[in-house]
Amino acid sequence: MLAIRLPQEIEERLSALASQTGRTKTYYAREAILKHLEDMEDAYLADEAMSRIKSGNSVLLDHKDVWE
Repeated sequence: MLAIRLPQEIEERLSALASQTGRTKTYYAREAILKHLEDMEDAYLADEAMSRIKSGNSVLLDHKDVWE
């Protein structure tokens, strides 16, 4: 279960979309989260990897080393 507060403008847009399409606001909120969650996870993991590289805790390999 998740409860979120949305800015009034977003709430109104979500309500309008739901009423125009016959779906629930929950349906569209869930769809939006599912659509963007993977991108957000990828961005977070990329930031973490870059931090490890910059701090010297991780090493970059040359493409030749990877193929070997």
